[in-house]
Amino acid sequence: MRRTTLSVLVVALIAALVGVALMPRVPRLGAQTTGDRDLAAAARSATPDPSGLRGLAVALVENGRIRTAGLGDRDLAGRPVEPGTPFEIGSVTKALTGMLLADQVAAGVVGPDDRLGSTWPEVTGPARDVTLAELASHRAGLPRLAPGSPLAWARILWSNVSGGNPYAGQGVDAVRSAADRVSTDDDERGEVHYSNLGPSVLGHALAAKAGVAYPELLHDRLLLPLGMTATIVATRDDELPADRAQGSRAGGRPLDPWAGAGYAPAGAGPWSTAEDLGRLLAATLAGTAPGADAATARYREDDDTRIGYGWFTTRHGDREVVWHNGATGGFRSYVGLERATGRAVVVLGNTDKGVEPIGLRLLGVPPNEADSATSMVLPWIGAGLAVVLTFLGGISLLGTARRRQLDQVTLLAAAIWAFAYLGLGHRLGDWSVVPAWLWPLGAGLSAAGVALAATRWRALPVVDARVPWRRLLSVASSVGTAVLAVVAVAG
Repeated sequence: MRRTTLSVLVVALIAALVGVALMPRVPRLGAQTTGDRDLAAAARSATPDPSGLRGLAVALVENGRIRTAGLGDRDLAGRPVEPGTPFEIGSVTKALTGMLLADQVAAGVVGPDDRLGSTWPEVTGPARDVTLAELASHRAGLPRLAPGSPLAWARILWSNVSGGNPYAGQGVDAVRSAADRVSTDDDERGEVHYSNLGPSVLGHALAAKAGVAYPELLHDRLLLPLGMTATIVATRDDELPADRAQGSRAGGRPLDPWAGAGYAPAGAGPWSTAEDLGRLLAATLAGTAPGADAATARYREDDDTRIGYGWFTTRHGDREVVWHNGATGGFRSYVGLERATGRAVVVLGNTDKGVEPIGLRLLGVPPNEADSATSMVLPWIGAGLAVVLTFLGGISLLGTARRRQLDQVTLLAAAIWAFAYLGLGHRLGDWSVVPAWLWPLGAGLSAAGVALAATRWRALPVVDARVPWRRLLSVASSVGTAVLAVVAVAG
């Protein structure tokens, strides 16, 4: 017994030491600086915790003047972020789609109270009765995402595990079909409930009315007049910017960029730069941007926040900030403006760590209020995944290896799951919140389970069950799922 215990401990120690070399490497905002150095210094001062960030692009508008800077690394190769480096902007695009609505209203093409069905006649389901203004302000009673089949949800889950694009293959027809299938919630209609489906439907409806695709409408009506030449909508992978930033999790895991036509008006596919978005904000403050009226608050979300067409307006103490943020797989973005001071800010990051506090601090919002702008729900979910997945497999394997009634197929399945869980913890956990040295401890625990299992292996029957084929089928399905998880981790 002592010899077995000693062997298990030695194996665990060796595995933990190996795990140190393989443990997650959390990025940290690099020292490289480009552009306006004073602005870069201010952005660093506004970043209380650089852990979990790799690079930032920032713009600050003051008295009509636009200053830009790049901080840190744009990719794993260590190339510096520049003010003109393209980043995924995610849901900041919803504000642009809202501006398209305001622009088309001003041009007399549509009215805010026009029904979706009259603007996009191909939509024939219940959603055809919602108004364009309701779609732009998240008040149409539509769900956050389109209702999908189990296969569609499995694809989304797989993309989260593998780091792929959850919107791949979803074109305009998929969004229109979703609008036909979905039923509006009359109890929620008229109230603000954030939706990705609503702005997507709105963008394509406006484009259909104009007889063009959404990227063309956005370019012609908003980007071209403002000189936003670096802002694009990537509907396919071959349209991605060549000099783009590389996105990753705050824990360091690289992620695939998002590209697609269907949810582009809501933020899946658009890329922009701090320079371009600075131009947008400067023109919006001046009232000269096409559809600038979209930033006017019209409807109340709660005591502190109202919404216009895509743009939110939130009170921070005695300050009122008009803003939108964005989040894709490996990027975060924030744009905000304060009419009272004539200041505006852009912050783009290439990890999934929120950048809202940086933007608010640059606008002069007190740190305590600025830091509360990022919800702590998602970071703590990532932290929970890191801890649970890292230790769950090893604990389960040790428990299985100590059972009296045991067979080889059960033990083998438990061993495979131990390392599958360990790999999932490495890839899905938010290691910018949880100490990365916990992962080698989990590796040691899993290795200890394997070592203990090895001491019992020869004495165990292959299958210990009254119905062997049923036991084998159960274990085979479990192992198959674990193998899929390992493939996702390895990919």
